[in-house]
Amino acid sequence: MDWTEQIVLITGASSGIGRAFAVELARRGAKLGLVARRAELIDEIIAELNPAQQVNALALPADVQDAQSMRAVAERLVEKFGRIDTLIANAGVGVTNPGAQFDPAKFASVINVNMIGVANSVAAVLPEMVARGSGHLVAISSLAAYRGLPKSAAYCASKAGVSAMFESLRLDLAPRGISVTIIHPGFIKTPLTAGREAKLPWLMESDDAVNKMLRAIEKRKKSYAFPWQLATIVRLGMIMPNFLYDWISSRNSFRE
Repeated sequence: MDWTEQIVLITGASSGIGRAFAVELARRGAKLGLVARRAELIDEIIAELNPAQQVNALALPADVQDAQSMRAVAERLVEKFGRIDTLIANAGVGVTNPGAQFDPAKFASVINVNMIGVANSVAAVLPEMVARGSGHLVAISSLAAYRGLPKSAAYCASKAGVSAMFESLRLDLAPRGISVTIIHPGFIKTPLTAGREAKLPWLMESDDAVNKMLRAIEKRKKSYAFPWQLATIVRLGMIMPNFLYDWISSRNSFRE
């Protein structure tokens, strides 16, 4: 795939997976719109790129929770580069929220970023894609979308919602020439996983994870879950009887 011909909008671009996407796609020559709430963090990324790459990266400070701001972001990117080929909806947060201290405000804050933010991002870029009859929507979901995990009600619910949303979009948009890819990563070294005492199985470096995800995006896969070892265990969990799943999961919390 020739990324030099691609215009890509990345949300949550200031750190973690989003930042790794930005650096790698800039290296491959893509034209980028980088979205994050803090403009100075995006500017730092752009400053790290070589001069030839800087020309093709546009800082777009915005909050994915604000639908109007996201629409303005899309309009600015189209104004500069003429279109948006790919949306990588990556912005996300996670909080530890044990059931015994369930906090609806914390729950809502995660849903607003991880799910409503994704919906706002899609709505911002979709009209031009539909009119053009081409485009690619990519959601960075999680293996946590498959079943509930301890102390992770908000995160699991948000990722399950994103996966179901994008599956529905895939069915609706395929006849219009728009591809939809749902990516379900396992544990990746990012600020979201930093500082945890629990040993995270098959923890991956962000650069390695992004290269795997880009291969799936290039192939326009409908769904991609990795690493395969953890993805296999998670899929087995989907067919386990509840008593067995509960027994195993209650002894393996990764939120500490």
